[in-house]
Amino acid sequence: MNAGQHENPGNGEADEPAHRLRKELPAEVAAAGGAREEPRAQPGPKATGEDGLTGRQRLAQGLWPPRVSRAQLTVAVLLFVLGLGLAIQVRSTSDNSALRGARQEDLVRILDELDDRTQRLEDEKQGLEDQRTELENSSDQAEEARKQTVEKERQLGILAGTVAAQGPGITMTVTDTKGAVEPDMLLDAIQELRAAGAEAIQVDDVRVVAGTYLTDGSGGKGISVDGHKIAQPYVFKVIGKPQDLEPALNIPGGVVQTLEKEQATVAVSRSEKIVVDALRAARQPDYARSSS
Repeated sequence: MNAGQHENPGNGEADEPAHRLRKELPAEVAAAGGAREEPRAQPGPKATGEDGLTGRQRLAQGLWPPRVSRAQLTVAVLLFVLGLGLAIQVRSTSDNSALRGARQEDLVRILDELDDRTQRLEDEKQGLEDQRTELENSSDQAEEARKQTVEKERQLGILAGTVAAQGPGITMTVTDTKGAVEPDMLLDAIQELRAAGAEAIQVDDVRVVAGTYLTDGSGGKGISVDGHKIAQPYVFKVIGKPQDLEPALNIPGGVVQTLEKEQATVAVSRSEKIVVDALRAARQPDYARSSS
């Protein structure tokens, strides 16, 4: 009994904290549960700011009207100019599409001809500038002008065929045993020589001038130059720069190849002295008069 009496107080003391925990636990759980079961916010009208506008309205006001700074405007103008320049470049490149299909040899020939013509124009420009300087610096300008007039007359006489000429150049001999060469083929040769810088041309005994024409001979046989029938072989005497004249005749598809296709024989030789002595009578113009 004493032992039992001693045990009961012990059990009472041991159960007291557990009893106290059971009394406190429902309140804590209820408090925690109450926090979890708070009612959710019900969707209501969209939130507005102090200015009475919604977020979407404020975003729209920020995007429109657009606010462009000076730097942005400058960049836009530069981009427009760059695009316009590229468009012009593309168009100019497409305009030169005709040269894309040309062979390398033809492109080289065209470039050489352009360089030669540019050089001739530069030489002529330099000559005119020298003449002007001489006129300005000459003590006797009247005498200097007379000398230049005489020299100009001589030069024009060479071009008009009224004065004999000599200088470096080439000789082209065309032998046509089958009579297959047409007048237009020889005319093409003259035009090609002129384009290459020929200053004086003579075909057999006929001086070639600006108004020269070629036709079939009498009876449709042979070739006539300005009404004068020329005999075979056809000999061209040409004064000019040999380094320009000969390549102009031998380009692919040019004069020499065209004549050789007609089974004609073409021989071209360079010389340091070619004499063009066939002359043309000076014609008196019927209507043109000097304006000076």
